[in-house]
Order: sequence, then structure tokens, then C-alpha cells
Amino acid sequence: MTPASSSASTALPGCKRTSLRINPKTLRIPVSGSSCHINLLLSISNSKCLFKTNSKMRIPKTLTLSFCFSFLYSSPSRCPQFPSLVPDLGLCSSRRFFTTKRSQGSFQSRASYKMDIPSDGAISETQLQSPNGSEKSQGSCLWASPNGGQKIEIGKHIFCNRAVNMKNIVAVGFDMDYTLAQYKPETFESLAYNGTVKKLVTNLGYPNELLDWSFDWTYMVRGLVLDKKRGNILKMDRHKYVKVAYHGFRLLSKDEKVATYGNTLVRDAFDEPDYALIDTLFSLAEAYLFAQLVDFKDNNPGKISEEKDYFRMYRDVRAAVDLCHRDGTLKQMVANDPKRYINEDNSLVPMLQMLRSSGFAVFLVTNSLWDYTNVVMNFLCGPQKVNGSSLLTLDWLQHFDVVITGSAKPKFFHDENRANLFAVDTDSGMLINTDNGSPMAQVGASSVEVPDQQIPDKGYRVFQGGNVGHLHKLLNVESSSQVLYVGDHIYGDILRSKKVLGWRTMLVVPELEKEVKLLWSLRDTRKHLILLRSERDQIEDQIHHLKWSLQCECMEANEMEKMSSKLELLEAQCERVRVTHQEAQKVFHEKFHMVWGQLMKTGYQNSRFAHQVERFACLYTSQVGNLALYSPSKYYRPSEDFMPHEFDLLSL
Repeated sequence: MTPASSSASTALPGCKRTSLRINPKTLRIPVSGSSCHINLLLSISNSKCLFKTNSKMRIPKTLTLSFCFSFLYSSPSRCPQFPSLVPDLGLCSSRRFFTTKRSQGSFQSRASYKMDIPSDGAISETQLQSPNGSEKSQGSCLWASPNGGQKIEIGKHIFCNRAVNMKNIVAVGFDMDYTLAQYKPETFESLAYNGTVKKLVTNLGYPNELLDWSFDWTYMVRGLVLDKKRGNILKMDRHKYVKVAYHGFRLLSKDEKVATYGNTLVRDAFDEPDYALIDTLFSLAEAYLFAQLVDFKDNNPGKISEEKDYFRMYRDVRAAVDLCHRDGTLKQMVANDPKRYINEDNSLVPMLQMLRSSGFAVFLVTNSLWDYTNVVMNFLCGPQKVNGSSLLTLDWLQHFDVVITGSAKPKFFHDENRANLFAVDTDSGMLINTDNGSPMAQVGASSVEVPDQQIPDKGYRVFQGGNVGHLHKLLNVESSSQVLYVGDHIYGDILRSKKVLGWRTMLVVPELEKEVKLLWSLRDTRKHLILLRSERDQIEDQIHHLKWSLQCECMEANEMEKMSSKLELLEAQCERVRVTHQEAQKVFHEKFHMVWGQLMKTGYQNSRFAHQVERFACLYTSQVGNLALYSPSKYYRPSEDFMPHEFDLLSL
């Protein structure tokens, strides 16, 4: 059984006084293999102030803590042993009460718990957690919790490319889509894929057979490059050498790959307009659809117009994607049922609270407009209804100093961008003219009318449009190096904010958690691969030396015969080691992804994606909530850089 989550504010370091606010929470849980359901209710009847000392919270003696379990079933025989199924919580002097009643043809048994507070009025915080222990389930404790600052599991580490001292940071900002809001690829990307296919058929004249296609959301990965003219999908290393190439879903041989991308006098830049970079999770569905269209065109001559070459097909895919976003189909589906498409993250609110309580200005900059932003942020940070759906309130705004919607990134990051900044009426969505964020009176009006629903004593904090100059003024930022911005898009979030502005940057790479865990579990395999490669190098050196020696004309016949025999043995040994190494390396990479291998590697070289992460992201991590596991005053320091000549000289 998984109880409904509840929220309680925790004391920050140095604080002695805090408030506990737990509203009644109910969760309906189906019982596997039966028609029963469990309803779990948690409530606290008196939410007065608490006083915290060490890991204890002082609670008024009049406080009553109640837990309620209830079973709903079709007949009394379905759950005859209800009292024995309900656990004794073991909380102080908790007492259980059982009642059974019939309602509308169903039977309901109910167990109520009431807990007496000890005479000294103290209860540990762990007793107020849900039975499954929300913090323990994460494996790493939040920094602000009593157990914070301890070991963090490797999948949740924040990795550092360039030093970031959080004491020098004034403002911390976030993107929303795929940063704060992590979409479920199996539902959201499938929704985007299906919508795009429908647009291709109904709006752009593609065959009806496309409607029967399905989407494998696990096939494509970030960091790939689409060759629009040739219909190829490429994975390159950091030097832009093509290491893996597919035409549609057909793997290109080494000879085909070299003939296409290796035999040129001038190296290709692999950039627009002939190539498309798959550097966002949003792009995976369109990349998969492009590969399907390439295969379909090759295998079904005449079904797609000859006028539509691979380049035109990709352009049509992009147009269909834009149509889906323009008509609001995707966002309306998500807004109707956000839980189906977005992962819940209980670490977001504690992280935002910790940042603001530590003195940081916290802001949100998203390309989504206000109506959609409000839905998503309410789901992530707002109050929940009894049935688990979210209420549309403005409560989530308390975690942000400034929210900018419709930002049109990456143009937003150019100070010369002259886009107007509008204040957003959060009730109606109406835009209000501003002068650098201050509302302006309309022509003919004697004063500025500020709607009642804006946050008290804060004025306007939700805006649309503008540019980075407006944001700096709203945040009172004196230097761009005082801003840390967290996003998921190398080009739209990280590259521009870092390269143009000099902001400190953190890239969110959800795939990283699985990758680093696999790397850790396969560390012995990696060592074996390194040894095989070294052995192959040594054997090849011996072969080259023997071949050189055999060219000597002064060598006697019997000596030459011995050396020739040794050469044959070494060549056979070298081939065995080569095959063993090649097969072992293939198996190793397939552990990460059956088609594309490691996200951050292409063979022994960093992938192009890894190279971009290293160049433009000061920090990178798997989830934005990992910030909550580290001190808000932490000095992130990079590991030492090593050049190849240092690896043989230094014992690591």
C-alpha cells in the first residue's frame, strides 16, 4: 500500500520555529486480484506552531493525529478478516477503531487511528512521514532534512565541468518543459507522434497506411544528426567523425559510411540546413518518423510522390509537428490529464523552498504561454484534489520571484532583441503593457488597475515576452555570472545563455541516471576492454617490428624462416584479440542502447553530445530535483583535466 503524500514545512538550518500544515489527504488504492479498494486518509486536527530542537519537533499536547484505512467490497465474504489486515502503526499510544456499514449495495469497513502525544510533547519527524518513507524511497536525503548532507547515490550526482560557487550566485532560474516538468515518453512522445502522423495524412497528403504505424519511444536518443538529403541518421564523435550510420532503419556498412562521409576534400560541418540536430527529447518522435518515411519511400515506390525527396519529407514532418503545437492539440491533451503525461516529483517544492530560504531569487523562463504553464506548474507544485488531480490556483507562484512565459528562447537571450515585455493578468490571461516590468496606465485611464488576484505586496511577477535585459532588471542582477540557469536544451537553454551572456548553466540529462549506474556496474568490463586494447597494441608493435626486420637483406635463411613463423603466430594472435575486443566492446555498448550504445561515448571517443555538454554546461545532472540533495552554499569544483600523455605518467 502506498499512502497519499502530505506536505509539511521543515525548519531550515538555524531556524528554531516552524509550522506544520498537513491537509487531509485521501488515496484510492485497488487491491490486486479482488474487487476491493483501500482508501487511506491522513489528517492532523490541530496545526499550531511547532518548535524544533535537534531532530525533535515540539507539538502542542492538544494535537490529534488521525490515520484512516477503509476497504470497499461487494459482499461481506469478500473481506471477512478486515481487522487482521489493518496494521498496528505502533505510533506512541495509537488506538484502532473498526466500523462496517453498507452503502448503495457495497460494504465498507473502516479503521481509525488516534494517537496520543507523549507527556513531553515530543515526536520525531520520522513518525510524521508516510509509512513507506518518502525520503528513504529516493535513496538520498534532501539537504534540508535531518539526514541531509550524507552520501548521494551516483545516479543523482551533480557533475561539474566548470567551477560554480553558489555563494556567488544571486538568482537561480529554470526552464519548465523537460526540466521542472519531466514528460513520460511512453505517453507524451507517443501523443506527439500520433498527432504528427495524422497531420501528415490529413493536411499534407501522405498515404493512409501511415495511420497504422506505431512509435518505439526507446529507439532514438539525443545527440544524433539527421542527414536530410540522404535520409540517414548519424552518430558522431566529438571530432565530427561519423561512427554509426543508418539509412532509415538499415545499418550502413563501413564501406558505405566511408564512401559517403569520409572521402571528401573539405570536411562537412554537419549543420543546418542540410542536417538536423536531435538534441532535445521533443525531437525523438520526429526523428523516428523520418526514419520510417525513408524506409517506406524506399520499399514502396510510387506511394509517396517522386517530388518529395528525403529533404522534403523531413520538412513535411517539421511542418506537421508545428501544426500540432499551433492548434493546441498536444497541450490540451496534457492539460486535461497531466498525470498521464508528466512525472510527479516530490523533490521540486522542497528544492525551491530551500533555494528561496537561502536568499536566492528564483525565476522561471519558458516558451510555453501562461495558460499551459499554470496547468503544468499546478500539477507539479500546487495543491492536489482528493482524486489526485490538481487544482488551478496561484499557490505555486510563491516559489518564484519572476515567471516569464512565451519567452521565445533562444532569441530571449539576446539583449538586442526588442520584444516587448507584458505583464500577465493571471486570472484572464490578458496582457498588460509594462515599462520594464512596471504596469503602464492605458490611454485615457487615470491610474494603473492591478487585478486583485496578483500576489499580495508583490505586484506583478508573471510576464510574457521581453528579453534577458528585462529579466536582469526584474531580478536586480548586476553581473550575468551571478545567474545559474537550469535547462534541458543544449541549444535553446544552455549554449545561448552561456555563450552570449556568460550565465552559469546546468543541463538536465534524464538519461544520465541509467548511464552512470550501468557504468558503475560494468566497471570491470571496462577494465577488461582497456587491457584487450593494450594487448592488441603491443602485438601490433611486435608485428611491425618483425616485418621491418624481415626486409633486411643480410639475414640468414633459417633466421628469416623463424621470424616468418613467429610473424604468422603473432598475426593469428592479433586477429583473435581483435575479434574478442570488438565483440566485447559491442556487447558493452549494447548494454546502454541496442542501436546507439552509450549516450556520452562513440567507441572510445566522447560523442558529439558529450562534447557539447562539456563545452557549454558548467554543471549537469539527471534531474533538476538533485539540487535539493546538495548544500545551497556548495562550491562545485571540477575534476582535474588529463591529457593523454598524463595517463601513462600519473598513477590514478
